[in-house]
Amino acid sequence: MIRHVLQGNPPIDVTVRKSAQARRLSLRISRTDGRVTLTMPKGVPDRTGIEFLDSREGWLRRHLDGLPGEVRAGIGQLIPFQGQDIPVIGRAVRRVVLTDEGLVVPEDPARAGARVLAFLKTNARDQLAAASDRYATALGRSYRNLTLRDTRSRWGSCTSDGDLMYSWRLIMAPPAVLNYVAAHEVAHLVEMNHSDAFWAVVNRLFPDHVACRRWLKKNGEALHRVRFTD
Repeated sequence: MIRHVLQGNPPIDVTVRKSAQARRLSLRISRTDGRVTLTMPKGVPDRTGIEFLDSREGWLRRHLDGLPGEVRAGIGQLIPFQGQDIPVIGRAVRRVVLTDEGLVVPEDPARAGARVLAFLKTNARDQLAAASDRYATALGRSYRNLTLRDTRSRWGSCTSDGDLMYSWRLIMAPPAVLNYVAAHEVAHLVEMNHSDAFWAVVNRLFPDHVACRRWLKKNGEALHRVRFTD
């Protein structure tokens, strides 16, 4: 992949990728973070791709202007935590503390985002491990490893070896949503598919899964718009 900057006010960064499967030039704008990707068939000259980009500049800018903006996690900002928007407050403290007022962080704006991120990841691991343990025990199964990532295409996964992976951003969603994703992935320890039998296991572990799936579909993109570091 290569990058191209479409000049203008403001400039637009475009990721250019060539694909053997592509049959035509195509542009994609991620609703999650506004990233622009130009996909080109192999063999198409770079100049043709640049000309295509130039011809679509107006379309790109209209769609980018219509996307919701990013949320920067810093002192004075609201961040989602367990389904609630809470303020980040700067105080003379040594570590991040969750209080009735909000999330209190040391008075260092340059490091506030990184500290909030560390707090969220720690809580995500604790909550997801507890939920995974609870559902695995209910099924009489065990998993091998649990890892956290910042995935954009999925909220969790389970391998045939019993390795669970979750997006740490689930800690920003309501607790029921986090628990549903844990139940979903643990159910794959029994059924490595999405058959009726699989959903029967999910329903046994977490009966209200339909509402949580709807919540993620409606609100999931907003969780990815929160930025913690540059």
